[in-house]
Amino acid sequence: QFTRVRINGMEAQSTTGGTDSSGGANRNRQFDFNVFASELFNNITARKTSSAEVEEGSLGATVDLYTARPFDFRSKDGGSFTMVGALKGAYNDLGGDVDPRASFLISNTFADERFGVLFSAAYARRNLIEEGSSTVRWDAGSSVGGFNAASTPTGITLAQANAATTFHPRIPRYGRLTHEQERLGLTGALQFQVNDANLITLDVLYSDFEATRSENYLEAFSFSRSASQGGKPQTLVRAGEIDANGSLVYGLFDAVDIRSESRYDELRTKFSSYTLSGKHQLGDKWQLSELVGYSRSDFNNPIQTTITLDRSNSNSYSWDFRGNDRLPDLDYGYDVTDPAMWTFGSFSGGSSEIRIRPQGVDNSFEVAKLDLQYAPTDSVKLKFGGDYKKYSFSTWEQRRSSETTVPALPAGTSLASLTTLISGFGEGLDLPAGVPTSWRVPDLDAFANTFDIYSNTGTFALGDVTVTNARGNNRAVTEEDQGVYLQADFSFDAGIPVRGDVGVRYAKTTQASQGYLVSGVTPVLVEVEHEYDDVLPSMNLVAELTPDLLLRAAAAKVMTRPALGQVTPGGTINLVGNLTIAIGNPLLDPVRAKTYDLSLEWYFDEGALLSGAVFYKDIESFAQTLITTMPFNATGFPLELLNGTPLTGTETFSVSGPVNTPGGPLKGFELNYQQPFRFLPGKWSNLGLLLNYTFVDSKIDYVTSTSGATPPVENDLVNLSRNAWNATLYYEDGGFSIRTSAAYRDRYLTAVPAANAPMIQDADGTNETLNLDLSASYKINDQLTVSLEALNLTDEANDQFTDTASDRVVVYTHTGRQLFLGARYKF
Repeated sequence: QFTRVRINGMEAQSTTGGTDSSGGANRNRQFDFNVFASELFNNITARKTSSAEVEEGSLGATVDLYTARPFDFRSKDGGSFTMVGALKGAYNDLGGDVDPRASFLISNTFADERFGVLFSAAYARRNLIEEGSSTVRWDAGSSVGGFNAASTPTGITLAQANAATTFHPRIPRYGRLTHEQERLGLTGALQFQVNDANLITLDVLYSDFEATRSENYLEAFSFSRSASQGGKPQTLVRAGEIDANGSLVYGLFDAVDIRSESRYDELRTKFSSYTLSGKHQLGDKWQLSELVGYSRSDFNNPIQTTITLDRSNSNSYSWDFRGNDRLPDLDYGYDVTDPAMWTFGSFSGGSSEIRIRPQGVDNSFEVAKLDLQYAPTDSVKLKFGGDYKKYSFSTWEQRRSSETTVPALPAGTSLASLTTLISGFGEGLDLPAGVPTSWRVPDLDAFANTFDIYSNTGTFALGDVTVTNARGNNRAVTEEDQGVYLQADFSFDAGIPVRGDVGVRYAKTTQASQGYLVSGVTPVLVEVEHEYDDVLPSMNLVAELTPDLLLRAAAAKVMTRPALGQVTPGGTINLVGNLTIAIGNPLLDPVRAKTYDLSLEWYFDEGALLSGAVFYKDIESFAQTLITTMPFNATGFPLELLNGTPLTGTETFSVSGPVNTPGGPLKGFELNYQQPFRFLPGKWSNLGLLLNYTFVDSKIDYVTSTSGATPPVENDLVNLSRNAWNATLYYEDGGFSIRTSAAYRDRYLTAVPAANAPMIQDADGTNETLNLDLSASYKINDQLTVSLEALNLTDEANDQFTDTASDRVVVYTHTGRQLFLGARYKF
């Protein structure tokens, strides 16, 4: 969210569907790296501090990815022809399949190495399986009306089960997700060295990423439903146990609604970018460079279909977290593999469902930059320039008007012919004995053929803005960003050598957001424009205390534009009685901060480094949702929405949506050590070690009540771990190389407060991870190298929680170990 990614010098954005149990399409500014093969890129640069010459938009880092260019392969002896091919087989011990992965590059220069051409390609297939359990959050015993008043449980009282301080899983379930991917990436580059002073480069990148995603869940969903839905108030508690944290870790129930839910997605992303750049030396002191580019990401999810089988009021259902608080023992009380035990259609308080939700997301960038450099002396360079960027985002979705309206089974048709069996669930998981490893699921193809569910007619007709639940994902944002900067790069001797840069950037953002508001029952397209500007000074200094000891200091003002979902003007307006607006906030300003960095680096031997750094970010503004009051004519919405009412626009409305709020400080330090062990005898001298550690402490004020009735709470910035470290031990002797790596990150928060019972459960988050990887390669000769890679050796789990004190499990899944065996040949 706070990091910018550029491809070949131009900001870009890519989107695809989620690859894990968190699911969902990326409808925000984050860059989705799944779309690209790493083999397509030849260089990566991470800029941890800001300079005026680098475009604004990052609170953290700016990451530059560069595809290969023909002049990258020019050698000192004048040879420039390069052709390389690589082939790998990928094996996952959970999926059991071997998938191919291949890459190819050819490059050459002509006309005395003044003209170069390059082409590269990368292809991969991947089959991913994810299995485990989830609770879909935890809710209070008092939620949705509490449990059935006729309950007479043993082990606990009904009052305890229904207490606001007792928590139970909302939808306890087992699940299997399969994700089949096919990815083709292509790059091309032309370079023309017109003369010694002029270079022109054209870069082209294309990626076609196709995937299918299947999800199958066996779940109990009564506990999240109200009495009108035949849910929790009808469910009888027969027995239970509550632990010291107030969690209902064991429960035995009657009248529980059980569901087998299957979802199928077809996903495709096409990404393309075109960048034309030039560098020109204008005499001895002046240099000019320019860049124009265009990129586009089209994500299409034409099929997203979910169908459910149901069994209402099932008795003797139980969950038990006492033996393993991450993988519960779920007992359904009947044979879940028998199609006769399931129904499709209406049941007490509800119905089976057929959800059809095609959707898509498009992103595009148009970029132009011009940079001029003047070097009056060898120690001073003055840089000035400007840039223009137009970013366009649009998203759409369609749904049925009623997803619980389902047809009856045709005469003579049984569920046995419309279902199939999931089997072999739980491999590699420490599941309790007796847990079902197979269950009956809908056969989506059979349902589609039987009921013609994709006809878009009758009960299966789809709508967009006319369907309440689809309306919010039909929106668009267009931004035009203009920036100019002035920067001085310098070096001088003040008793010690000092170099660095100081500068200032001015950025103006013009944003137009589109969304739908409902006035009465009619959806109305609303477009709101918003402008803001920023003056962003920056400074970077490096002092050479000795030739091997460097002191670095940096300071800057930075900004990150608000999340796209927050700036949509879509929502609902109530123009009668209580005057309310529930919307996004198209007038939201960016997250702004002041950043300070200080580091000391000691290069105590060849290839060796010992460094330490401290950093501080004063986050001056944040974005959260709360309720404010203001006149309608101050909301930024057109007065035409009031046509046909007696309102004039001066009336005070209660507006619910994201607003800018005070942020808080973020501070920390990092340590880094790397050294080849050349001092060891013999072959031991080929060993080396890389270590780093980072600690971050952040204090952000989070709004806990949309009415403002309670004060904000202080907690860590979301998605940020307090502790993180990496360690790599390697051996390299020129022909043989092997390294093993460990990467650790502490638990981190994903939402503050928690999504359910937020007044008691403080946050949602993800628990700590430790990933172990191994890679080895052997150079058989100058042309052929073989390699072996092993990723996720310990099969680390995806472990998500709610409430930091009790660590109640939300998701616990695993994806298995990944092995790659390959060969690379250079012609």
